Amino acid sequence: GMGMPIAFSSSADFSGMTGKPELFISAVVHKAFVAVDEAGTEAAAATAVIMELTAVPEPPVEVTIDRPCIFLIRDIETGAILFVGRVMNPGA
Repeated sequence: GMGMPIAFSSSADFSGMTGKPELFISAVVHKAFVAVDEAGTEAAAATAVIMELTAVPEPPVEVTIDRPCIFLIRDIETGAILFVGRVMNPGA
């Protein structure tokens, strides 16, 4: 856990950040994209921290993306857009 194993356990305390003491980090996902061609270089990266409740969690929301689209991830409370992404080839 990169020197912070308690953050990944049920004894973690993120109440100062979230107001909910029953949260812990269940996973950290990082994706990167780099394309280099004769026209130049394009790069993008995103990191997501997945947090779970130590109590009984709500069932996950399942989304099926079967065509190209643009999506937004936003904060429910503030409405702030946190991430914008594009699915170009959902079958890949």
